[in-house]
Amino acid sequence: MTAITRSRAGISRARDYLELTKPKVVALLVLTAWVGMMLAVPGLPDLITLLAATLGIGLLSAAAAAINHVVDKRIDAQMARTYSRPVAKGRVSGAEATAFAFSLALTGFVLLYLTVNALTAWLTLASLFGYAVVYTMFLKRATPQNIVIGGLAGAMPPLLGWTAITGEIHSHALLLVMIIFAWTPPHFWALAIHRRDDYAKVNMPMLPVTHGIEFTKSVICLYTVLLFIVCLMPYLVGMSGAIYLAGSALLNLRFMQYAWKLKFNADAGTAMATFKFSIVHLMVLFLLLLVDHYFKVSPIYVS
Repeated sequence: MTAITRSRAGISRARDYLELTKPKVVALLVLTAWVGMMLAVPGLPDLITLLAATLGIGLLSAAAAAINHVVDKRIDAQMARTYSRPVAKGRVSGAEATAFAFSLALTGFVLLYLTVNALTAWLTLASLFGYAVVYTMFLKRATPQNIVIGGLAGAMPPLLGWTAITGEIHSHALLLVMIIFAWTPPHFWALAIHRRDDYAKVNMPMLPVTHGIEFTKSVICLYTVLLFIVCLMPYLVGMSGAIYLAGSALLNLRFMQYAWKLKFNADAGTAMATFKFSIVHLMVLFLLLLVDHYFKVSPIYVS
């Protein structure tokens, strides 16, 4: 094997391990955690704590993603969306992926425990357990409400970010958790509609499979209304101001518009378009919270 061939093999191997971490998903989780850190104090949080917490939460989130690849190996191999994943294709063995996940989780937990605080370390580990074990191993295969119940684990990052800076659980942080908790079902069910046949093929009890696509569309509409109401809460309790209120209203009205089209005037691409917009929705919503926070309060560095 030449040096060039070895180099290419090494790069390919690194890409496979990176894919195990689901970097796009983890990036969104880390963004919401980072916003939670920034909102936890009037000014700017301690830089070292912020960096350590961001890395630790990211590592444990990546570990949960890698475990998901191992647990879902069989069904991933049968689904068009996931058949080329590293573990499903055999490019990374289950044992290798498990060891990789364990090393990420251990490193992340120790980093959070030693450099941030014990509360954040244990809550983040509990979130990993909730996603990788409770959701992936049990709920995902047991009930069409899997994403509703299991969505709590994915909604935790803003709380983790908040506790990383303050060392305590605050009601404002729980509001951020509620937003993601209400956002998750319409986000994921839009994808599930698009991939309904894939889920049916592997006997996965996703809502479009068990209750039909039309019923799922109706529930998505209802959840976008619920999400709109929940997103008003930060303003109503004085956590945020007019910038967030206006931006949140526009984002949620747009999400409701997508849901309405999906229900009453859908074409072949509407479900995936709704799914993609939902990602933009959450990203912009949390960035609006951040802009609103610093527009109202002059940044003061807090050590």
